[in-house]
Amino acid sequence: MVTLETAPSVAGAPGKREPGRAGRNLPVAILIGLLLGGLVLGPLYSPYPWTFTIVIAAAMAVGTYEVVKALQGLGAQPPLLPLLAGGVTMVVLAYRQGTEELFVALVLTVLACIVWRLADPAEGYLRDTAAATFTAVYVPFLVSFAALMLVPHDGNRWVTVFIATVVCSDVGGYAVGSLIGRHPMAPTVSPKKSWEGFAGSVVFCAVGGGIMFDQILHAQQWQGVVFGLAVVATATLGDLGESMVKRDIGVKDMGTLLPGHGGLLDRLDSLLPTAPVAFLLLQLFLT
Repeated sequence: MVTLETAPSVAGAPGKREPGRAGRNLPVAILIGLLLGGLVLGPLYSPYPWTFTIVIAAAMAVGTYEVVKALQGLGAQPPLLPLLAGGVTMVVLAYRQGTEELFVALVLTVLACIVWRLADPAEGYLRDTAAATFTAVYVPFLVSFAALMLVPHDGNRWVTVFIATVVCSDVGGYAVGSLIGRHPMAPTVSPKKSWEGFAGSVVFCAVGGGIMFDQILHAQQWQGVVFGLAVVATATLGDLGESMVKRDIGVKDMGTLLPGHGGLLDRLDSLLPTAPVAFLLLQLFLT
């Protein structure tokens, strides 16, 4: 029987990684994480922070491709080209026009996928259009909230605090879970994730959020604590949700792009559902 520990990754990567207790090659994972951090911070704090939308669009394209390839493992055939074109449109319209246009772009992307799929045989039509709708919402739509955060005059700081707080959740959960994790949160979904690790995420995010709101956003520390607690909830749900999808598909990772991490979507899993919540809270607290 294929299990999550023995299943191959998408595109043929080995399913079982050399481990550590949390299932990562830690030195490689840290190196890749630092490189990704530089890729994010460079455009954000350049003279042209709008160039960060290019990073968002590229991440969207890779993540969308990984989801489509993974869903093909279940027999679905969501059309890739309209998803990519619609995804770029969502990112651009979110940054240039705002939330209403983002929702319009999402609807048009789904409609484009529905029409595109009409050219193929009728068998599996509902399955493929449902898969396309899921993909359009899960990756392009959610990632576009990072472009919305970039719009204010200090939007680079908004994005920095958003990403850094999610990193606090990941680091806190990994560190504490590796050291003292004993009680699994969801053993059938993500055996490595423990309640002790979750407590570490809560502490790291609450403290980190309070400090970053004070030092980076010049806002109230209590707002940062609330922000951090909200991030813990959405980041954890995002991580568990992607783990559930991978279990359903029967893969360990969504791709092989990032050594020590898996696919890009394996790094975006916590960021994606957190982005709209972070955007709404930042708007509420700072505008």
